[in-house]
Amino acid sequence: MSSTSKTGLYTGALNTVRPKRPVSPAEPSATCERFFKIPEEFAPAVKAWIEEGAEGACQAKTASSIVYVRDGREGLETILTYRPGFSPMGTVAFPGGLCTPEDSEQVPWIGPSNEVWRDVFHHDNLETAHTAVVGAIRESFEEIGILLAGSDELSTVEVSSDGCDQMAVREAVANGDKNFGDYLIKRGLKLRTDLLRPIVRWHSPDFRHKRYDTHYFACAAPVGQNPKLLTSKGIWGDWVNVRELLAHKETSYLGDLINQEETRGRSFEELITPGSLCVLEDLARASTSVAYLAQKRAVSVKKADVVMKDGEFMLRFTAPTKAGAREKCRL
Repeated sequence: MSSTSKTGLYTGALNTVRPKRPVSPAEPSATCERFFKIPEEFAPAVKAWIEEGAEGACQAKTASSIVYVRDGREGLETILTYRPGFSPMGTVAFPGGLCTPEDSEQVPWIGPSNEVWRDVFHHDNLETAHTAVVGAIRESFEEIGILLAGSDELSTVEVSSDGCDQMAVREAVANGDKNFGDYLIKRGLKLRTDLLRPIVRWHSPDFRHKRYDTHYFACAAPVGQNPKLLTSKGIWGDWVNVRELLAHKETSYLGDLINQEETRGRSFEELITPGSLCVLEDLARASTSVAYLAQKRAVSVKKADVVMKDGEFMLRFTAPTKAGAREKCRL
């Protein structure tokens, strides 16, 4: 049976929005560009969207992902999972998914108020921010069995090594047969939203028929919990060494490891969204998980646009930077 235990997670204060320092005449603003490949299966959709005048983007639905981090023997590690089909979150992604109407319901939680989350993520209303936070933790619980909840601010639940004691509950929540909030209340648990670190929001490109407004959070791997994929939907998911993965991003290393028809022989850049790739690159620059979580960030909303480059359609993201900066464009 599950129990609660004292947590060994990093619990620094949530970063709040701070006004940007005005750019002085001595520091003129400039921009840098990044280009990302568009998977072949999306080529018809891009072509049709361009022919229709590149207008009329579908509304982006609220989604959330949690970037779990831990210190491995060879460096920083994170959890990635495989998603069958053509998910707006990518074929390979961090644990997460589309938020549901139930995520807007009030649930017991420990951490920043809805007002703080609204301001941090630049939303106009409290409900959307609340939904993104609850959806992130619920999706994590469903998909990989990690539950960021405890009886108080000093505890998180413990799960058995194989996660079997909660698999039936996870299946019921995923199928809509059990309400996530009711499950928490029945067990006397509160969401540990104070353990989440806001990172960024990424919108799906305008040409997509399904578009997500994905809220990325970071969190240390909870002590006493081991990820296990949902039996009915899980195919592949694992801890990966971030730097090693990026060293092979132009090869089919990970796609061949997942060994599915839509992953074999494909480079990592073809399997992941620009947003997730940029998060991984940011992770790779951190020396430890604590260092990564302690970084002060002003959350921004980002989206890549379709452009023609060297005779093919690509996704381009333009970011502001200082004129004359020599370092690689960081997104």
